[in-house]
Amino acid sequence: MTNATDERILNASTSMGAVTLRVGDLSGMSDYYSRAFALEPLEERSRGREVHRVLGRGLTPLVRLVHTPNLPGVDPRQAGLFHTAFLFETPASLATTVYRAAQDPRSVFIGSSDHLVSEAFYFTDPEGNGVELYTDRDRSEWVRQGNEIQMATNYLDPQAYLQRHLNPDTADAAPSMAGTVGHVHLQVGDIETARAFYVEALGFEATQTRYTGGLFASAGGYHHHVAMNVWNSRGAGPRAASLGLADVAVTVPDVADLESLKTRLQARSIQFGSDGHSVTVADPWGTQVTVALPDLSTEELIAR
Repeated sequence: MTNATDERILNASTSMGAVTLRVGDLSGMSDYYSRAFALEPLEERSRGREVHRVLGRGLTPLVRLVHTPNLPGVDPRQAGLFHTAFLFETPASLATTVYRAAQDPRSVFIGSSDHLVSEAFYFTDPEGNGVELYTDRDRSEWVRQGNEIQMATNYLDPQAYLQRHLNPDTADAAPSMAGTVGHVHLQVGDIETARAFYVEALGFEATQTRYTGGLFASAGGYHHHVAMNVWNSRGAGPRAASLGLADVAVTVPDVADLESLKTRLQARSIQFGSDGHSVTVADPWGTQVTVALPDLSTEELIAR
C-alpha cells in the first residue's frame, strides 16, 4: 500500500460524507428515508425556491435532500448515482434497517449479495435513486491480491440473514444505531476517464479492477469509498439537469490534504472552487464532488 503521506493520494483517514440528492417531492422523500432507513431530520433551510433538508442518525448527516421543483426525473442511462451505500456497525443494526426498508411499500428491493468484504442489501427509493445497506466483515478477513482487494457478488439469502440477525423487539431503536455513508457508487460514461479523475486527480487508490465495466477505489486500504461503472451508462455524455445526485461529499482530516488536492487538480488543468474549508470540483460528466474538512455542522452542510 502506498504511504499515506504521499501527496499523490488522499489521506488514509479519508471518509465519505452526506450525499446530496435533488428531489421532486421533499415531503414524500423525507418521510420515506425516515421510515425506511430510520433517518431523522437534523436541519432544514430555504434558499430561494429550494428547500434543503438534512437527515441522519444521531448527529451524523447521511443525506441532504434538496427540493428542486420542475426538474425531469432520474434517467437510469445517464451518468450520476448508481447507489448511496449506508454502512452499519453490526449485523443486527443492518438487519433491523433492512427489515424496515422491506416493510415500506414504497421500497423496491433489488437484491442482496455477499461481497466477501461485506454483506449488502439493495433498494431503489421512490424517485429512482439506488440505496445500499451494508455491514463490513472485519478487515482481517479481507483477501488482498497485490494492491487489490478480492471482492465478489455471491448470493446472500435475505430471509436467512434476517432470521440470524433480526430482533423485531429492537426495530424501534434503529434511529439510535450508528450509521455512516460508507461509499458512493457512480454511473459514468467511460472507465478510463473515470480513473483519470477519481484516482489520478482526486487521489483515491484503485482497489478492484477485475469487474467488467467497473472500477473500485478507496483511501487508506478500505475496500472502496467510490466505485464507477458503465453497466447502464456506457458512452454517456455530460449530465442533463435532473433530479437525483447533486453532490458527492468526501471528508479529509487536514488543510494540507486540501492543498495537495488543489495541486493535483491544477497540474491537470481541472477547474475547482475553494473556500479554505472545502474544494469543489465537477467530474467529467458534471457530477459535483466536494472534499471538505471534518466536523462539518449540519448548518454548514445545508449552506453549501
